[in-house]
Amino acid sequence: MNVYRDISEINFDGKAVVTIGTFDGIHKGHSDIISFVVNEAADENAKSFVVTFEPHPRLVVSQNYDIKILTDLEEKIELFEKLNIRNLLVINFNAGFAELSYEDFLRNYLIGKIHASHIVIGHDHHFGKGRGGDENKLQQLSESLGFRLTVIPAVSVEGVEVSSTKIRNALLAGEFDKANAYLGRNYTLGGIVVEGDKRGRTIGFPTANIEPAEKRKLVPKEGVYAVKCVIESEEFKGVLNIGRRPTFELQDKVFIELHILDFEGDVYGKKAEVEFISRLRDEVKFTSVENLVNQIKQDVQKAREILK
Repeated sequence: MNVYRDISEINFDGKAVVTIGTFDGIHKGHSDIISFVVNEAADENAKSFVVTFEPHPRLVVSQNYDIKILTDLEEKIELFEKLNIRNLLVINFNAGFAELSYEDFLRNYLIGKIHASHIVIGHDHHFGKGRGGDENKLQQLSESLGFRLTVIPAVSVEGVEVSSTKIRNALLAGEFDKANAYLGRNYTLGGIVVEGDKRGRTIGFPTANIEPAEKRKLVPKEGVYAVKCVIESEEFKGVLNIGRRPTFELQDKVFIELHILDFEGDVYGKKAEVEFISRLRDEVKFTSVENLVNQIKQDVQKAREILK
């Protein structure tokens, strides 16, 4: 996949089937849009093209907006490639770009440089300064600028229309079956293994502390999870605790602690990606370390059964 970081890097002839969006989460609704783009590009002998933005536009246009993202840029690139997109433009969304009108964006970017012959958007998509561009505005310009427009309808799961906001809410509520159904895959969180206080070793369950690579990445509800993980391309199974260590001394900071099943070794400084499979329980304050250890043994056994 070709990844462009600036519109000036794009210089080719021919036509393109293009979609535009933030695509946070790349959920089932996004996947429908992208699959349509890929299929249409093949049918029309055109390039498949996604235009996305970094950082999330709301962080720029809305003051003090503390959005938690579902997919960082690295995850997006990987997912777009898996969905067979051949070209990706990542636009640096800053205050200057936010002032660009939808028509200027359309003329100077999508038509002028990418040569969009077919533009594909979601049912509620808006873009340009003040979110002025929408389905109706695009339709009005399609004939004079010479492109086709396709609007992809929303995707529903069990009668609920899928959206990034609903996925965030489900993850924060610990409703992983719902969140993963909306995503069409299991939620993941990546980061670097950092040194902790090594207390897990003293109770027989050493843990790897994970520091998220993206500080705005959504960390799910505190609790204990059965997970799969990849550390430097090697796959493992594990039990993950997200919480404040209340049995020892309640902390202000939330820790992400991974116990890797059947593993001995040093993973400090290595990149880890955790895939959430199932939520096991809430984090609990135990009356003794012995009770905590007994519960962890049960968590490990349950995780083994789930991850078989």
